[in-house]
Amino acid sequence: MLIGYARVSTTGQNLDSQRDQLEKAGCEKIFEEKLTGGDCKRPQLTRMLKEISEDDTLIITSLDRLARSTRDLFEITMSLEENGIEFRSLREPWADTTSSMGKFLLTVFAGLSELERSLIRDRTAEGRIAAKKRGVKFGRKPKLTSHQQEEVARMLKEGMGIRSIARHFNVGVATIDRVKNSEIATSR
Repeated sequence: MLIGYARVSTTGQNLDSQRDQLEKAGCEKIFEEKLTGGDCKRPQLTRMLKEISEDDTLIITSLDRLARSTRDLFEITMSLEENGIEFRSLREPWADTTSSMGKFLLTVFAGLSELERSLIRDRTAEGRIAAKKRGVKFGRKPKLTSHQQEEVARMLKEGMGIRSIARHFNVGVATIDRVKNSEIATSR
């Protein structure tokens, strides 16, 4: 069965043109949505992906109607392929898993998508390393200043209880315990 999916970004836009193209392509059922493509949790897309079955073909008018990012598009098309569902875009004739050339091009596309994710991870890691070299601190800001941590260490040495110290500084017991454990570690 040929299944169509049509989407526009806002409720002010209409789906007539996409609906006409999908009907001309022979779609027997069309799922329609008026939501931004940036949102992956689209009710009609989710419903369509649950209802479409093996030997069906999903037809869209354009790739940007299905997904806004290459990653989302890759994940959707791979999910379709795993379930024995063909895929075709009317505007991008190369995006057609009903042909061997289309399958090949989507495989290349999948490789490029993986490369893109890998490059993003590499750039993020490099940026983090460079920032650490510049002295940028990652993670949460400490609850206690270094002066307060020294004061906590002194209070602990004087035998004051962790709970009373935590109340004194208006922090959780775990914060005082971390200072205590760091003091133990540095004294070794």
